[in-house]
Amino acid sequence: MNDRQDPYDPYAQEQQLIGYDPYGRPVYGQVPAQPAPGQQQYEQAYEQQYGYDPQGYGQQAYYPQQPQQPAAPEYGQQEYPGHQEYPQAPGYGYDTQQTQQWIPQQAAPEPPAAAPAPAPEAEAGPSRADRVPEPRRPGGDQSGPDYRTEQFAFIDQPDEESEDVIDWLKFTESRTERREEARRRGRNRVVALIVVLALFVVGGVGYLWYAGQLPFLDGPGQKKDAAAASGPQKRDMIVVHLHNTKKGGTSTALLVDNVTTEKGATVLLPNTLGVAKDDGTAAALGKAVEEGGVGVKDSLDSVLGTHIGGTWRLDTPFLENLVELVGGIETDTDVAVPADDAAKIPAVGQGPKQHLSGAMAVAYATYRGQGEPEAKQLDRLGKVLYGVLRKVPGDAKSATVTVESMGQILDPSLNAQALGTLLAKLGEHAKEGAYRTDVLAVKPDGTLTDDANKNVVKEVLGGSFNAAQAGSAPRVGLKDATGDEKTQVTAKAALLNGGYTFVDGGKADKTQPATQITYQDDAQRAKAVEVAKTLGLPETVVKKGENAVNADIVVTLGKDYKPS
Repeated sequence: MNDRQDPYDPYAQEQQLIGYDPYGRPVYGQVPAQPAPGQQQYEQAYEQQYGYDPQGYGQQAYYPQQPQQPAAPEYGQQEYPGHQEYPQAPGYGYDTQQTQQWIPQQAAPEPPAAAPAPAPEAEAGPSRADRVPEPRRPGGDQSGPDYRTEQFAFIDQPDEESEDVIDWLKFTESRTERREEARRRGRNRVVALIVVLALFVVGGVGYLWYAGQLPFLDGPGQKKDAAAASGPQKRDMIVVHLHNTKKGGTSTALLVDNVTTEKGATVLLPNTLGVAKDDGTAAALGKAVEEGGVGVKDSLDSVLGTHIGGTWRLDTPFLENLVELVGGIETDTDVAVPADDAAKIPAVGQGPKQHLSGAMAVAYATYRGQGEPEAKQLDRLGKVLYGVLRKVPGDAKSATVTVESMGQILDPSLNAQALGTLLAKLGEHAKEGAYRTDVLAVKPDGTLTDDANKNVVKEVLGGSFNAAQAGSAPRVGLKDATGDEKTQVTAKAALLNGGYTFVDGGKADKTQPATQITYQDDAQRAKAVEVAKTLGLPETVVKKGENAVNADIVVTLGKDYKPS
């Protein structure tokens, strides 16, 4: 807005609203002078013909009525459907498109002969009451076009809080994205956990199935064990005689490798076990070993029904060397062994997972407290042997080198390579947990108990399967249920004279009236009948059943037996 349009400028010429342009904007102009006579008629005729004032005071000059392209709406304006522009009525100072108000025209003065020019600015403007101020834009900006509120339904004005709203939308959007990302990560963790748990459950169930521990389903492992139990099993076995060179005494154990079931075992034999010497006389196992051990292996095969592959005489100094070669052992000790300075025996602590050196292992394996049964000392020997097997190298060659490094002279029936191979296999079973240790239960008279025959001799040693061979002499067990020792001696002599392999079954827990001869294998029935004839008994006493003694044929003498 310039000074001429300022309603408060005293030097500005008098301005008057004379109409509106086609866009609805007010048009101001100077007050025209009164036209000369005849001039008014000329202007009216000219205006009717061309549509604008030839003086140019009231409005902008308009060209004769021609179609014009509508201008593009400026920012903030809207176009309305059905909008139509109408030409300005001649002779009237208002725009019929924008308003319905009628504004009269003042009579213009008679113009001079020359072409009309804009009159100079008046030194003094009209009073404030006679002037209509021009609407102002917000902020005092008068450079742009001015709009009236009634022209459009609304005016788009900039929102002062638009930036704050945008920032808030960005914040909420980012927070939503973070929440979605957190939910996605949470779902991934849950899925991963479910997968891990599923694999763990499947692995556990698979192991239980393979091991045959599921009550409703038999696994391959259980089927394999069942098949092995129902048929003949192959076992590699050696007997170990531990000699205590410092305090005296011996201890005997059997090391068993079940090739069929891939399991290992240590069977500890009490010194009171009855065996037969080469001359056929009975003797205790401990005494037979101390006397040189000649024929003990064969005697154990007869008593237990086994096939022992070799004998390993292990003196305590060599056991100490073996423990040192494998780097010491770790075992649970049930008793504290006091130190013996004279014998140079260190003390052994009591508790779980005790680390034992070579000397400590020997002291613990041979320790027997005052008043303790022999089974306690045998159990300690079994723990030491188990600890050694767990430390023996799993490779047969490395185990053989370890055996050779002991410096021990072995029995001719058992060389270093055979012993190293057996120890390596037993060590693998011990590391995998497929290993057991049993103490063979023996009665006071040196014979085996029924539980020992059933649970240890038959299941672990499996002697009866190897004994029952075609063409071999049957092993005949004799059990006395008469209560008369003379009767048992007479029956034993008759069997030995008949060429049978005698197995002492000891005395029965209680007497029985009738004599009975039992066999387990159908192939042994004919030989059982021959045994009955040898003893002077009828064939009716022979029947098939479970043997109480580990032998092919078992004779249980009753009170009806009368020596011939």
